[in-house]
Amino acid sequence: MSGEYVKHPQQDSPTKAAGRTDEYDPFVRGRFPVGVRTIQALDRVRSRLFPCEIWYPAAEQHAGQDIAPETLDFFTVPSLDTQQRQLAVRDAAAEPGAYPLIVFSHSSGQHRRMATFLCTHLSSHGYVLAALDHSEVVAPELARRDGETDEQKTARAAAWIANRVPDMSFLLDHLLGESARDSEAHLDPTRIGIVGHSFGGWTALATPAVEWRIRSVVALAPGGSSQPKPGILPATLTFSWGRDVPTLYLVAENDTMTPLAGMFELFERTPAKTQMVVLRRADHMHFMDNVEQLHETVRTMAWTGELAWIPKEMRPMAELCSGEQAHLFVRGLTLCHMDATLGRHEKAQRFLIGDLEAELAGRGVDVMVHKP
Repeated sequence: MSGEYVKHPQQDSPTKAAGRTDEYDPFVRGRFPVGVRTIQALDRVRSRLFPCEIWYPAAEQHAGQDIAPETLDFFTVPSLDTQQRQLAVRDAAAEPGAYPLIVFSHSSGQHRRMATFLCTHLSSHGYVLAALDHSEVVAPELARRDGETDEQKTARAAAWIANRVPDMSFLLDHLLGESARDSEAHLDPTRIGIVGHSFGGWTALATPAVEWRIRSVVALAPGGSSQPKPGILPATLTFSWGRDVPTLYLVAENDTMTPLAGMFELFERTPAKTQMVVLRRADHMHFMDNVEQLHETVRTMAWTGELAWIPKEMRPMAELCSGEQAHLFVRGLTLCHMDATLGRHEKAQRFLIGDLEAELAGRGVDVMVHKP
């Protein structure tokens, strides 16, 4: 979706899912048009101003505008200095109602809009999504510096890790407090989920230990295993949740940065009702927007030091599944998990315990359900 508008399979009709009373299909776009707005949230305790993106169900008057090329929102990706479009209408009027909330945590080196394919899909099905640029992005004192010593690098990494969960608690406090009065889309504080990728996946798994408001988790190729690869953030997990928080792991078969062995370890340690689905022929970038571009950019970069192994271990994109297949996998199963847990949707619950391998194969996506 970078540059020119590209039509996705989920975009056939903005109301395609609305009439599906006979079956449950989490892969198609939902009945709501999607609005998006950016807010600035001031954390007075840490003196940090966080840019936050909010996606929400928009009013009927915006139907079709979130998938029409001429009315799509676009934004600039700072690190790439390129424009990207997303399937949402900037500052659209919200559809009045009470909605479950899902907070999204981005990966290291990324930003709050790294997975708009997912956030817009969930909002089209009646969820409010919120994501902020984490502390390591907004706080100058946490930025990388040229000539850092090993001790300084270690201290910086520890600070990044230490700020992640407080970031999410602050976001929840802000959304459920003063920010809640600014929209017709009201948030249901009893139905809150969290989704994250990589370092954000670690964040999604770490947050329930201190945030009892979290009721559901989706971890996308998360960090946190006991044996991270060289140069990968050494973030650990206690899993001291003290309650059952239903958790879905969506991981990649050929993940260079968070290999499958570590995913299986985290799965076994999770103290909750847990499910894992593996996307075959996929790597770490398959959970982001612009999969093909990002994967090849990372694979062809001149990595040095502890990370010099990365391009040597990554397979060319031509040998992996497409970004379109990956996005269908991620958006459909994430939605299904949230519907089943936050929405207590019986058809979603049955869908998750059904034959997911056959269901995805019928849509051209090769997956494996992990059965320990």
